[in-house]
Amino acid sequence: MKARFHLPDFAGHFKFNLVFAEFLKRYPEYFREGVEIASVYGVFPPSMWNGGRTQTGICDTEAVKGILKAFNDRGIPLRFTFTNPMLEEQHLADPFCNMVMKLADNGLNEVIVLSPLLEAYIRDKYPRFKITSSTCKRITDAAQLCSEVEKDYHIVVIDYDLNHDFETLKKIPDKKKCELLVNACCNPGCPTRSEHYKAIGTQQIIYAEHVRKHGDAPLDMEKIQREHPDILCFDNCPCAERNLFEITGLKNHISPDEIWNTYIPMGFEQFKIEGRTAGTLNLMEHYMYYMIRPECKDRARFEFMKWLARNGVIRIDE
Repeated sequence: MKARFHLPDFAGHFKFNLVFAEFLKRYPEYFREGVEIASVYGVFPPSMWNGGRTQTGICDTEAVKGILKAFNDRGIPLRFTFTNPMLEEQHLADPFCNMVMKLADNGLNEVIVLSPLLEAYIRDKYPRFKITSSTCKRITDAAQLCSEVEKDYHIVVIDYDLNHDFETLKKIPDKKKCELLVNACCNPGCPTRSEHYKAIGTQQIIYAEHVRKHGDAPLDMEKIQREHPDILCFDNCPCAERNLFEITGLKNHISPDEIWNTYIPMGFEQFKIEGRTAGTLNLMEHYMYYMIRPECKDRARFEFMKWLARNGVIRIDE
């Protein structure tokens, strides 16, 4: 039995996830049966190709090399969220994203794609990368989903509106190839989710182009708002601020007991935990909730917090 978890943000939550990987190695008895770290996903900012969540900040070449080495030396792939739906031909030559791809081109690392344009480019230029089909494609038709699974993808991330559509899930021909997002914060059936992804994609392109030209100088937000008023309507989306305890009440939520009692027996083994923009404490609760045995959660949380404090991720008084 395997429960292969894809964890959020190798850059922004670098130390957090590195400490967690060591914690899993040191205390396997705290963890539910079969828990593995399948990948840590995200991007090195400022990645123009990024999608799903706007990611700001600047990573230099040495930071990219250091983070790649830290995870890859432990056998953990980095999986790049290159799911920007707004990419055009000229964006494929982005120097930063291509630099990252060249440094990570070792046969272990992976990419998540949405744009057919970018997917074709990566398959041609970087054929050693394992390619995942993104949940951002919003494939909710059963026949189309089965067709997607049969294509040349390493993994297909299922649209989380299908999380409890067992009639559709049972039809999937290769369930081990499919990934379920277990803790989506977005409202079920959100009618503007695809438009939100487009707004995020536009923001990411604007930010990456600004950094390339002006470094870490502040953006001209008034100009951006004038030129791209469509972005503003998503700036204050309340869903992104939901914590673990608010998410568990949503229809798309998959509980740990459902993972082990329902989805794994069905043949699924890939599970994604959302949280690239989550705070440290919220993310820690998600990890405890999904991967730790219920009877061990308090002890595991205590020990993990001590490890985080020793590594400078959080500050506590012992």
